[in-house]
Amino acid sequence: MNKTQWGMATLVAAMTFGAVGLAQADDFPNRPLTLVVGFGAGGSTDIQARVLANVLEENLGQPVNVVNQPGAGGAVSLTRLMNDQDEGHTFVYAGTNGTLTFAPHAHDTEFSLDDFRYVASITTVQHAIVTGENRPFGDSWEDLIEYARENPGTSYATQHALDRLVIEYIMEQEGLDLRIVPTSGGAGMAPLVLSGDVDFAYSGGTHSGYADSGEMPVLLSMDAERLFAFPDAPTVQEAGYDIDTSDFRVVVVPKNTPDSHVERLSEALEAATQDERFIEITEERILMPVHFHGEEEATEMLYAQSESYRQLLDEMGGVPEDDDDD
Repeated sequence: MNKTQWGMATLVAAMTFGAVGLAQADDFPNRPLTLVVGFGAGGSTDIQARVLANVLEENLGQPVNVVNQPGAGGAVSLTRLMNDQDEGHTFVYAGTNGTLTFAPHAHDTEFSLDDFRYVASITTVQHAIVTGENRPFGDSWEDLIEYARENPGTSYATQHALDRLVIEYIMEQEGLDLRIVPTSGGAGMAPLVLSGDVDFAYSGGTHSGYADSGEMPVLLSMDAERLFAFPDAPTVQEAGYDIDTSDFRVVVVPKNTPDSHVERLSEALEAATQDERFIEITEERILMPVHFHGEEEATEMLYAQSESYRQLLDEMGGVPEDDDDD
């Protein structure tokens, strides 16, 4: 073989090896994946995520292991993800977008909305303002407002800074003097509102467990649309409040995740939203509607809401503080 032939053979071999190497680099996923849930086992995010993992395994051809990293309303899992170098093999299924759109403005978080990519949004969270049975105002938001005006000290059970901010905004708009009762999650709220110890409350989804019995009527949908299982309750905006409190579950990856990996995950997630197993667990068990919004649309929705919360915090003078007598 002369020098020219040898050079050509070497060039062809190098090009072939490079093409194979590129193909291998883009062969995503090429190892097991980890789906991180930022909440404890047994909650609606965890229940849904485990079915989602099974569906994704079949589409992606790799095991998808579910890992719970609870803490700070999902912020712990996102903080850990921020510097992850796994290029999309590890991703967070965020149970609430408020951790991304509200928390960085209201609290001292280590991350911001700019630190991640948002592969897709696949479920609308059904949070609401609820009450119990046989209240003097029934299950009407308008009647509640009238009742609360005539009865200062009407009680409201809050769960976190975001819903507390929203009720403070409503109090200011409506001229109400409510008694705010802090609670720790749905398990703390439910006994109070069902027994009548508080008049009405925020619910992140606990009310869905009472859709059949009617024990926890919904007064107001905090989504942009009426709730899946409670279509008669008006939305926050239909009630006349110019705020965006919609919530949805989104798959989050580090900022450095390659485009091809994001696209592959997005394809698998879109397929999952059409899978009967995922639809059944979401719409029939946890009573949340399935939807699919790809990266561009999900990202736009998150940034729009982030700006809305920033403006609301500015208007209200920051995060409300608990009163001494609460």
